[in-house]
Amino acid sequence: MSVTIRRHLLAALFVSTAAAAATEPVDPMLLAARDPFQQALAEEVLLRNPGLHVAGARSRAVRLEAPQARALPDPSVEAMAFALPPETRVGPQRLTLGVSQSLPWAGKLALKESAAVHAAEALEEQVLADRVSLVTEVRSLYYELLFVDRQHDITAILREHLVQHEEISRSRYATGGGSAQGVIKLQAEITRVEKSLLDLDSRQIDLIARINRLRDRPADTRVERAALPEKLERIDLDPEALAVRAGARRHELRAAQARIAAAESMEALAHKAYRPDFVVGLTYTLVDPRDDAAGRLSPPAGNGDDILGIRGVIRIPLWRDKLAAGVEQAIELQSAAASAERELMLSIESTIGDLSQRVPLAWRQLRLVEDLLVVQAEEAVDSALAGYVAGTLNALDLLDAEHILSDAQTAVARAKTDYLVGLAKLEGAVGEPIASMESNR
Repeated sequence: MSVTIRRHLLAALFVSTAAAAATEPVDPMLLAARDPFQQALAEEVLLRNPGLHVAGARSRAVRLEAPQARALPDPSVEAMAFALPPETRVGPQRLTLGVSQSLPWAGKLALKESAAVHAAEALEEQVLADRVSLVTEVRSLYYELLFVDRQHDITAILREHLVQHEEISRSRYATGGGSAQGVIKLQAEITRVEKSLLDLDSRQIDLIARINRLRDRPADTRVERAALPEKLERIDLDPEALAVRAGARRHELRAAQARIAAAESMEALAHKAYRPDFVVGLTYTLVDPRDDAAGRLSPPAGNGDDILGIRGVIRIPLWRDKLAAGVEQAIELQSAAASAERELMLSIESTIGDLSQRVPLAWRQLRLVEDLLVVQAEEAVDSALAGYVAGTLNALDLLDAEHILSDAQTAVARAKTDYLVGLAKLEGAVGEPIASMESNR
């Protein structure tokens, strides 16, 4: 398939998907996005992500198994012509036509349909769970990208300051007021900072490529974004309430429950396998009149009359070992589905418990570095700069102060990012925005 044709097909797919999405309610997880750029990015990921399209197509395909499962088996039609017609009292038989229909024991088809419906529900719920996971992933990557942007800005400002200090230091050294060691140290530090900027550029490229992979875009497509927010609000968390809410909201749990229901239907169907199935049918035989001498001389009663017959078959479930194995298999599958649900619930509770501790910890770290460390670092830079101008401190003292301030500003950005990423993951673990839970109390 040519690239042009493939692009047209993909465009048609996305247009049809967008038209379908326009009639659906807004995904609650999109409301958790903290800025318009993030929300637009999440919407694009949900619209374009190839894996999500695959999962959706699979779930729709499995949904179509239900009408197939509840349908009766196809009837059979048969015909048999006699090359050597058997001679009967009323004439030779020429052709037999028959039609038959298999009839499973009452309830078997309903159970097959029920299992197919629950299997489709499990896949549909899993698709919704995948949507939440994708939104959570792209939100986390988005925040990490904002952090790298902020770190890049901090490092670039540090480089500007170092360049200014290096120029002053060289001037002082030329006039005998400074040392060569200070100049060399500043030049080496400028080189190190420039390498850090290149490393941050590489990190930006990696994050942008990962985001573009999720939205099926070329790796170098620009990601529109804002900046890390200046102020954040503290959110009180109740792990028990969050776990209860997750139990009602998480689509993975609904998928697990649907798999349990499907396994229960399969177990009931396995028990039904002990019941016989039936085949009913009609046969019609064409009979010619007798043309032998006796038949012509004294035609028998019903001479040449066709024959109509009723056919019945009972399929006896005879091999008990096979039937018992089917029941045991269904029981084991049901047990596995129930254990998977329990394991999933434990995983959700563990994730919520862990994040419920990490998010407040990130908030405390943010308050510490923003309210104390940055203020102290700014005072240290002002003091070092004043001492450097007065000649009481050298360039190395000023360099240390600049590094302390840069590290403090980076720590603030990191704490903000950890807080925002933690909230995004926690909302993904619960399955809805935490802010909406607060408003519903």
